[in-house]
Amino acid sequence: MSDGITGIFTKRKLNDDTLEELEDLLITADLGVAVAGRVAAALAKDRFNKEISDEEVKDILATEIESILTPVAKPLEMNPTNKPHVILMAGVNGAGKTTTIGKLGKKFKDDGKKVMLAAGDTFRAAAVEQLQIWGERVGVPVIAKDIGSDAAALAYEAMERAAAEDIDVLLIDTAGRLQNREELMAELAKVVRVIGKKMDGAPHDTVIVLDATTGQNAVHQVEVFQQLANISGIVMTKLDGSAHGGVLVACADKFGLPVHAIGVGEAIEDLQPFNPRDFARALVGIEN
Repeated sequence: MSDGITGIFTKRKLNDDTLEELEDLLITADLGVAVAGRVAAALAKDRFNKEISDEEVKDILATEIESILTPVAKPLEMNPTNKPHVILMAGVNGAGKTTTIGKLGKKFKDDGKKVMLAAGDTFRAAAVEQLQIWGERVGVPVIAKDIGSDAAALAYEAMERAAAEDIDVLLIDTAGRLQNREELMAELAKVVRVIGKKMDGAPHDTVIVLDATTGQNAVHQVEVFQQLANISGIVMTKLDGSAHGGVLVACADKFGLPVHAIGVGEAIEDLQPFNPRDFARALVGIEN
């Protein structure tokens, strides 16, 4: 995006042509049509038909993007009156969901909480094994069953164990269902129902993990999962090597869901709190 802005605004006036080029660039960068139009309008408000530098454009863009993101920047926090506080993790395969669960488990444990993980992706052996490895690494128990077991039954058992063992936070993985796998989507809805019957108000958070490299498809994923599981927040991963972080702005604008954290690498400390100003400036190419 940074190079594109520089290319458009090198010694040029802000007119209809440059604004159109900028809108096209912002759409290509996955900000979405609505955000691109709004940002371009904000830019034109005071500067139309005047010479403007690429650095000025970046500053204005960063300010506009920050204003969209600031209301949704909210950490994922547990309510100590919930015993346990149940967090259901959703998202498609490959988004980094299981890794994110392990990293969140470490964060909560470091905060002095008793944590339990539940390997609710009973569809894939690799997902169960991966979560068990994270459990060992972080030093927290993992509830798992045989591959192909009923995921709702596993969630129920995990909640019983968590209550019996005085667990503060229970993180439940779910199968990385694709939108066209109807039986897996139905299973997710069943998991949500069973958790709610077992404990009023649970799951207390339902977090979707989105892969930044999927671009606008991430918006569609939120729409689909929202219908089934009442998504309450977002974690976006793979922002270290992606030019597609703009889709987080599109999601924030469209859904207004809290953005809890961003993943910027594989290391355990690479799940970071979401900072709207830093994110907006990095997105448009301003060095922090």
